Amino acid sequence: MENPICQSCGMPLTKEQDFGTNKDFSKSREYCFHCFKNGKFLDEGITLKEKIEKNIKFGIQMGMSEEQARKMASSILPKLKRWKK
Repeated sequence: MENPICQSCGMPLTKEQDFGTNKDFSKSREYCFHCFKNGKFLDEGITLKEKIEKNIKFGIQMGMSEEQARKMASSILPKLKRWKK
């Protein structure tokens, strides 16, 4: 089975420590620790457009070109559970 990805930012969830936590401190199977802690989004109130821009900056820090990062963020994020309308 393919590794799940965070349904907020698209980060691959490959190790147990990658997963965020629910209100009851159990592991969230949908969101990463960067996005979700104790049952709440750490960037509550952020828009999809803002999240895409945030992910582009992160992609560039990881060595992607801005064009690659923009293409990836723009194509993946709108399809994730948190951002689907």
